[in-house]
Amino acid sequence: MNASDATTSLTWGHAALTVVVDTSPGRPVSVSTTTGVQDDAGEHSAQPLVEILTAATGRARASHRFSETAVGRRLAFTGSHASRDGDWHRLRISLHDAVTGLSAHVELRSLDGVSAVQAATSVVNDGTEAVTLLGVSSWCAGFGRAADGLEVVWGDSEWLGEGRWSRRMLRDGATVDLDLRLHGQDGRGRFAAMSNGTWSTGRQLPTGGLVHEPSGRAWLWQVEHNGAWRWEVGERLDGAYVALTGPTDIDHQWQHRLAPGERFTTVPVSVAVSGGGLHGAAAVLSAHRRALLRPHPDRAGLPVVFNDYMNTLMGDPTTAKLLPLVDAAAAAGAEVFCIDAGWYDEDGTWWDSVGAWEPSQTRFPRGIEEVLAHIRRRGMTPGLWLEPEVIGVRSPLADKLPAEAFFQRGGVRVVEHGRYHLDLRHPAALAHLDETVDRLVEQLGVGYFKLDYNIDPGAGTDRDAASPGQGLLGHNRAHLAWLDAVLDRHPGLILENCGSGAMRMDYALLSRLQLQSTTDQQNPLLYPPIAAAAPMSILPEQAANWAYPQPDMTDEQIAFTMCTGLLGRLYLSGHLDHMSPAQAGSVRDAVAAHREIRADLARAVPVWPLGLPGWSDAWISLALVAGDTTYLTVWHRTDPGRIVLHLPHLAGRHVEIGTLYPHHLPAFGTAFDPATGRLTVDDGGGVPAARTLRLRAVHRDGR
Repeated sequence: MNASDATTSLTWGHAALTVVVDTSPGRPVSVSTTTGVQDDAGEHSAQPLVEILTAATGRARASHRFSETAVGRRLAFTGSHASRDGDWHRLRISLHDAVTGLSAHVELRSLDGVSAVQAATSVVNDGTEAVTLLGVSSWCAGFGRAADGLEVVWGDSEWLGEGRWSRRMLRDGATVDLDLRLHGQDGRGRFAAMSNGTWSTGRQLPTGGLVHEPSGRAWLWQVEHNGAWRWEVGERLDGAYVALTGPTDIDHQWQHRLAPGERFTTVPVSVAVSGGGLHGAAAVLSAHRRALLRPHPDRAGLPVVFNDYMNTLMGDPTTAKLLPLVDAAAAAGAEVFCIDAGWYDEDGTWWDSVGAWEPSQTRFPRGIEEVLAHIRRRGMTPGLWLEPEVIGVRSPLADKLPAEAFFQRGGVRVVEHGRYHLDLRHPAALAHLDETVDRLVEQLGVGYFKLDYNIDPGAGTDRDAASPGQGLLGHNRAHLAWLDAVLDRHPGLILENCGSGAMRMDYALLSRLQLQSTTDQQNPLLYPPIAAAAPMSILPEQAANWAYPQPDMTDEQIAFTMCTGLLGRLYLSGHLDHMSPAQAGSVRDAVAAHREIRADLARAVPVWPLGLPGWSDAWISLALVAGDTTYLTVWHRTDPGRIVLHLPHLAGRHVEIGTLYPHHLPAFGTAFDPATGRLTVDDGGGVPAARTLRLRAVHRDGR
């Protein structure tokens, strides 16, 4: 850490990132972030680094914003400590409020060479009276720019329509030009995104950003929590600001009584900063996300998964249906075979009776072991679908487990869609899940679980909690600890994150779990905007994009759905066992192409040559850039024609273009202009159609 002025500020970071902390007496402690070491002092904002909302103090000005809380404005700098942990640079910033006795400690860490920072805040009650917390920020910062030059980037989401991104000028929304300086006060409006309950991405996405196109400056952030969160941007007198939080009182029924001597720590968040616009910030956030991942053998292998559910068995597996499907999946090149929902069902009415997770005897007359053994004989890892956090209201487990092991409100068990929700703060709930997983792994040899999550029980549980939101946060953290313990016991076990598709697609879970189902969307024509947008939220190698070819599809339709899966974690389904040899060959070629490039995808960064995809766009495109190679998928859904793709990273370079998949169908016409980095693509007159291309930038001598 270098002190630029010991009495007013400190500077911390590394060659790729500079964080300047303003510690001037009489002003709130605040930060600005830059790439490299250039001086951005002119862009500094006095937005407090930490905002703490308490019942007894409230905000300094009336609003519904999470900016300028009374405690946040008063917090004074008391010290800092910088350290190094391998490739991670760390900084602790300590603050204190003399009125309430609250101390705040902000923990920052940044990977050397990556212009991103992860942050969390701990609040300690160093006073003599209990304090009721209503909200604590994980990270707040100002941008020192007027809002009229900034675009806000956000994502809406829902079941079957995940990751629908939008960009608009910040001034076109909640922060219209109000001439704040004339009034001498900060504004009260804000653009806020949030989740409620346990579907962390069921409504909006915890990733967002601000982009200043004239300068190229861009910021992307993510709230890393598997429950309730909020982020907001707005305008202050000194420019725009962002505030990132976990649960709060006004949004999530969260409050926390902090007794003297007690500590509360927020959920972690991450912020990436770039001078290269949105694509530059997305590249930085991708590198940062990779650094957050728990080490796991899956990261090296990235096996192709076949799952029997989507547009195939749809929760109705039997031995007779599975055995030929296993053979077809192995022949196609799959390396994991996951039996999805229904393997425990005896009578076809399993939704509200699940919880024991014992294999069906009627579906598997000679035991499910016969199918699992066949999967292994065909060289694949066997997997099972599991929804561990729920117990059906008709399940025998509903009465065997104590009532305290479930979410409650006012002493009554919470019921949602015929299920009770386990409270993983309770040891009986944990013991049940541990027994289930250990039995299936150790007795049946399961090496892969698709962990599904199909209900949202609401604000939380008030059992042993000051508020439902506090109970939910405790459960969320117990859930993460349980996952860590499972992987500690079974380090080779592959865990897929699924929540009704991608309703819980956050980096609290994805830093631990190996891949993420991106949707439950069954219409292949509606899938491309979801697959193309996925790298804004998750890493390409974790984005399990379904490819579900069918024997009644045309050759172009098979290629279309296979292309959807190629630039992610190929997630295969479909009635492969009923396909003609030519159709099976097309699927096999796509799997081979994916296996050829998957190591590159695990280091690639995303580019959107047509901008972030719109839900009804005729043309959609995603590029993944790995060194000198760019993998590009282009989908055309309606109206034959041509489109111009923008690939500025290839401008001024000689580029060789080839079709990665499919080879058996006519290639799209392509013409590249090296002066501008623009690629013109012609679909040849057939729609819908898709192609995945490989573009290799080479030196003039061919290297």
